[in-house]
Amino acid sequence: MRFKQYLSLSSRRATVPAFVLAFAAISLLIVGASSAQQPDGRARQTGAANATPTATPVDQTGPGRKIAPQLGAPPPAPLLKPKPTPPPDPNGAEITENERLTINTDLVTLHVRVIDRNNRPINNISKADFHVLEDGVPQTVFSFTEEEVPVIYGLAVDTSGSLRPQFEQVINAAKTIINSNKKGDETFLERFISSDKIETIQDFTDKKDFLMDGLDQLYIEGGQTAVIDGVYLAAGHVADYKNTTNDDRRRRALIVVTDGEDRQSYYTEQQLFAQLREEDVQIYVIGFVSELDSDRGLIRKSSKDKAVGLLNRMATETGGRAFFPQSISELPQIANEIVRDLRTQYVISYDPTNKVHDGSYRAIKVTVNQPTNGDRRIALTRPGRLATTGSTAAKPPAKTPANNSPRRP
Repeated sequence: MRFKQYLSLSSRRATVPAFVLAFAAISLLIVGASSAQQPDGRARQTGAANATPTATPVDQTGPGRKIAPQLGAPPPAPLLKPKPTPPPDPNGAEITENERLTINTDLVTLHVRVIDRNNRPINNISKADFHVLEDGVPQTVFSFTEEEVPVIYGLAVDTSGSLRPQFEQVINAAKTIINSNKKGDETFLERFISSDKIETIQDFTDKKDFLMDGLDQLYIEGGQTAVIDGVYLAAGHVADYKNTTNDDRRRRALIVVTDGEDRQSYYTEQQLFAQLREEDVQIYVIGFVSELDSDRGLIRKSSKDKAVGLLNRMATETGGRAFFPQSISELPQIANEIVRDLRTQYVISYDPTNKVHDGSYRAIKVTVNQPTNGDRRIALTRPGRLATTGSTAAKPPAKTPANNSPRRP
């Protein structure tokens, strides 16, 4: 009996150490798991149950990080391949390193219309029939041509409410002009209302479809008409435009459709004509002035008189032409006359005898020999130029020159 009790006691004594060893092993496993969750080895922080937890910064450098999307830079604009330079002519004259090539930049180019008393163009006039005077001094004609040259022109349309009754016919007349475009011609479209509503509907293009679509987008909108601002910006755009061929022989013109009543422009008349005298842009005007107020005071000009005076001055001082239709039925004929004027002009260049570049105004007058039996010939061109280097732009004289007769509505 004692032997059995001894065996039982011995087995209990052996069980206790085994239990202790198992407990120690479990404790080591728990400690190891806790260390794996805190790789930085920092001691676990304890605090009150209501303590505010501290935000842990998010690692943005490891795999799986999130980055806010960004709009990438646009691709580079396509470059137009330049026209290849032709190889030098082996039979042509070569310029050595020590020789100097002189190019005459003083040449003055004039676009001249010759008409009869009924405003009909006269063709087939020879070079010997033309005479050019600068400040009253005869000039020698350097070059002369009657050939058609491409035209760069803008079409600026007043889309304020005052043109609402004629708007459909105005668009049709504009389409007539654009349909006459030939190879090498480029046109841009501008709509203007007030000073803050002057828009380029279609920039310079030779695509008639684009221009027609632009005309179809025009619509009437209310506002304080800014005629001077519209012409100022459009004429500047025509003067500054250069295409990839850099063909300076092309004529530059601006066709303006408006009632001519300027109500609130940013630029003044003085600023407008100061710019026009720096540019060689002929302005053709279609002025719907018949609906304007014609009542005038003892001193004050009527709205109609002001509009007619402004539009006539734009045309005559740039060598262009002004039209004042009394009926919308006249628009097709006017459109055809503008097209004819743009195409049937003589191009005359002369080398001025006065070489001083002092910025002064030089009056220009072109005359043409009269036939012994026939209609009287009238030569129309811009009235002058500024004597600046490389500039042959017109500057208005104090009064209307004799070879540019304003038309009255």
